[in-house]
Amino acid sequence: MTRLTRPSVLIAMAALSIAACAAVPPPPPIPDGPGSRPVLRDWRGIVTASDRNRYSRLDAAWDLALQQARRQRGSGDLASTGELIDPDAARPGVAPPPGDYRCRTVKLGSQGGEDGLGYVVYGWFGCRIEQTPGGLKFVKTTGSQRPAGLLFPEDERRMVLLGSMALADEPPANSYGQRPERDLIAALERIGEARWRLVIPWPQYESNLDLIELVPA
Repeated sequence: MTRLTRPSVLIAMAALSIAACAAVPPPPPIPDGPGSRPVLRDWRGIVTASDRNRYSRLDAAWDLALQQARRQRGSGDLASTGELIDPDAARPGVAPPPGDYRCRTVKLGSQGGEDGLGYVVYGWFGCRIEQTPGGLKFVKTTGSQRPAGLLFPEDERRMVLLGSMALADEPPANSYGQRPERDLIAALERIGEARWRLVIPWPQYESNLDLIELVPA
């Protein structure tokens, strides 16, 4: 029998350790409270550079959009939105229950400067929060602009949505990172007992900040 020297033993043990690690599957998703919903991996490892930049300038989007909304003409009843347009309205307990929702979009600010509308308040459409194997997913189901995306836990007052936009009669959007002109990032916040909003900074078109209000259908 060949006697192994000490260096040979150490090399053999290291090889066995590496092989054992390779054979161990990744850990299962961490439960997230009642129902053991899975927690997605950190959105920072998935987000595109463009959306990371948009999100880092969220406060600036709020400031500019509200300034324009207050001094420029607009469309719709902005006063009816209440806390929806308050940057500091977020409350703890952000995760929305899965189900059907009514939603409306409010666009603040204008990429056209002083010549554009300072705000536009749209009517109500259909939206849904879905429980998927990867976590919660937001889908706007009706309307000509239909964003959809996965929600990533951030803290007790915010989740981060990475999604994309479907237009007109296109199928539901499901292509984040593949079509940069359709990508979007948003902060989901709870602003009432049964009221949420998606805050989309620096959208691709028209406004400087989009808000999507959600209430249970």
